[in-house]
Parts: sequence; C-alpha cells; structure tokens
Amino acid sequence: MSKQKMQPYSAEFKERAVKLAIDSDQPVAQIARDLGINENTLHTWLSKYHQHGNGSSRQLNSEHLYDELKRLKKENA
Repeated sequence: MSKQKMQPYSAEFKERAVKLAIDSDQPVAQIARDLGINENTLHTWLSKYHQHGNGSSRQLNSEHLYDELKRLKKENA
C-alpha cells in the first residue's frame, strides 16, 4: 500500500474554502467534494479559523452552527 502525498494548498485557497463553508447553506462534506479536497481537511481549516480568528469567531461559529441546524431540521421535516 502506498502513501498518498499531501497536496500543498495555498493560503488563499484555504481562506476561500473556509469562507465558502461558512457562508454556504451546503454541508461541509458537499463543499469539500466540490473543491476536490478531503472533508476532514476542510474541517481542520475551519477549526483553525475559529481558533485563530478575530474576537467574533466564536459568534461566527455559533451562528454557522445555528444556521446549519435550521437547514438540517428543514431538510428532515
């Protein structure tokens, strides 16, 4: 079994992916598929963004989770 080499992503690509994930109504998994990256990679970038973001990152995270919860409830209704 061979190991896959990790593809280096530019900071700009990571930033755009995180912004898309935060602003989108789509699940993170779908965004990752659309961008051609691993879902866990995008989750890692989101986590780092929220940990190292500005003072409003906790609020952004809460708002994003709330919006995601609303979307999922509507989807499952």
